[in-house]
Amino acid sequence: MPQAAMAEGLTTGRAPFVEEARHRGELYIQQNYDLYSPENHEAWRKLYRRIRPRWERYANDHFLRGIEALHLPMDRVPRLTDVNRRLQPLTGFQAKPVSGYVPGFLFFDCLHRREFPTTITIRPADRMDYLPEPDIFHDVAGHVPMHTERAFADILVRFGDCAHTAVEMTRDVRDPQERARRLRNIIKAMSRFFWFTVEFGLMRGARGICAYGSGLLSSYGELEHAIESDEVQRYPIQMEWVINQGAEIDHYQPLLFMVDSFDHLFELVDRLERWMREGKLNNVAPGLPDVNDSDLKSFLEAETH
Repeated sequence: MPQAAMAEGLTTGRAPFVEEARHRGELYIQQNYDLYSPENHEAWRKLYRRIRPRWERYANDHFLRGIEALHLPMDRVPRLTDVNRRLQPLTGFQAKPVSGYVPGFLFFDCLHRREFPTTITIRPADRMDYLPEPDIFHDVAGHVPMHTERAFADILVRFGDCAHTAVEMTRDVRDPQERARRLRNIIKAMSRFFWFTVEFGLMRGARGICAYGSGLLSSYGELEHAIESDEVQRYPIQMEWVINQGAEIDHYQPLLFMVDSFDHLFELVDRLERWMREGKLNNVAPGLPDVNDSDLKSFLEAETH
């Protein structure tokens, strides 16, 4: 391995190992654990130790049990092989290391196969609070503990099913522009629903309102803000609202939605797919998130089984 790659470690935005894989067109990669620098491990240690008390106060009980089941280390970046060895027997899920952004259909298809695309880089020490892109702390400490819960894992698989349904039900649309238009709307609706549930969802629990969304569970500042701040609007989830609500991507969420349970959320994903089949997702409100060309292309060119 070149000395430059070893010196940079696996720091987000400064990781030659990952950049070279992307240049070669390799999306699915290995976690080359020896490349993590002491600074990378220190970043994980600071992030974990700082947020742990807030997990205990604001996280849902399933997440807390997941943290314990995975035995995530406090003092170093975890090895994904260790994580997967404990995770797979519980729900069949695996963390699948990737080199960067995963286009929409490929992402949902991974969920369909009980694989979670996982970033291997970690944020630099001078940017503890916010990064515009995921890192291994967001993915492994924020997402993966929820994957130890069978009911939640099955919800992710249903999201994958919805992506397959979107491809199959639009395949016979003869006008290519009309097919692309419908898919853009469906992808936007799915992305919004995923955003306000899997990424930023709240749940009513025995201890009151708690967080189950990974965007909250991996953010020291927003986790408390989402539950305590008077600036946040919190409403029972409504399908019509969620699929038409633009997402806020560069600051704390001003609007969040609550579910009653994971059974409730599973029923909502079923309804999302049903609405898709009924054409109710073919025209949703404009606004964020944008559907980029690679996301659309991934759906247009998808092969489903």
